[in-house]
Amino acid sequence: MNGAAMPARRRLVLFDLDGTLIDSEPGITACLAHAFERIGAELPARDVLRSWIGPPFRQTFPSVLGDDEARIVAAIDHYRDRFEDVGWTEHAIYEGIPELIASIAGRGDALAVVTTKPESQARLIVDHFPFGGAFARVYGPSDRHAHRSKAEMIAEALADFGARAEHATMIGDRHFDIEGARANDVRGLGVAWGFGSIEELCDAGAHAIAANPAALAELLEPAI
Repeated sequence: MNGAAMPARRRLVLFDLDGTLIDSEPGITACLAHAFERIGAELPARDVLRSWIGPPFRQTFPSVLGDDEARIVAAIDHYRDRFEDVGWTEHAIYEGIPELIASIAGRGDALAVVTTKPESQARLIVDHFPFGGAFARVYGPSDRHAHRSKAEMIAEALADFGARAEHATMIGDRHFDIEGARANDVRGLGVAWGFGSIEELCDAGAHAIAANPAALAELLEPAI
């Protein structure tokens, strides 16, 4: 991408990964269990772990591990070790997502993933999708311990694709996705099948919330 302006009729559609394209709970929770066992910490309850899917671990781990930097770093490393070995395969693509991606790509819109997962891990997952080739770019932190906000990555995507904010849409299941979209004056669409709640998405200012991928397809239909 060279930042040249996109054709007016072509749009940029940005997708979150966990809880939006894939149900990654089995792999993430198994990796968290591995990490907490290795550092000798008690694993939080399932509802707490589900709330950790999406935000960076630098924000969530301190709620259990306190400000112990060494334990936080060790936990992240143990998590990443198992994730890179097997955890990245422990997910399911949500029903209806392949058809949705094919529809978007078929009309010529540009697609990219924006995630808080390290970019290398996210790219590994996306490349193994049967529809992975539809995504021109994957945006995420550059290494295990780095953090990049959704707002920052959405801004980078707009610049890379030469897309105007009014021609772009960010889709996700957590408030971070919607807040990142609004920070860039981009339309933010929430999905009800992920790890966030409808209340969370509404409070963040989602322009609309799709109950399923078919409903999301309708929200993404080009205006006539």
